[in-house]
Amino acid sequence: MVDVVDRATRRRMMSGIRGRNTKPEILIRRLLHLHGFRFRLHVRDLPGKPDIVLPRYHAIVFVHGCFWHGHDCPLFKWPGTRPDFWREKIRRNQAKDNLVRESLLANGWRVGIVWECALRGAGKNIEGVAQSLSEWLRSVAPLIEVRQ
Repeated sequence: MVDVVDRATRRRMMSGIRGRNTKPEILIRRLLHLHGFRFRLHVRDLPGKPDIVLPRYHAIVFVHGCFWHGHDCPLFKWPGTRPDFWREKIRRNQAKDNLVRESLLANGWRVGIVWECALRGAGKNIEGVAQSLSEWLRSVAPLIEVRQ
């Protein structure tokens, strides 16, 4: 499939996509705050600069976009242009995600991953996501993955 915009326009559009303070991330922060959790944001001293760090619970929450992290869900669709570039890019993102997760777990951190599809689309269940995170934070489970 041919791109509907020229290369310069596509480049400008893609460079405008933020990596921090995205809508799903802000939504998760609001939900956690409403449930009484306090946290820090984007701590640079930790592997992967986690989106949300809850020091009291020794827990970290990443809010992953389904496209950028290659999630197998209805929101993810491979781009039609430059498929080799995108497959390699997303494969590298996934490999880095795995390294960061294993490093944090090895250092005693608990890791939570919330996928964008849990907050958007047909499987949207925002209160269910908040409840799952809240229960996980109050437990001792090392890992949780919230998806559609």
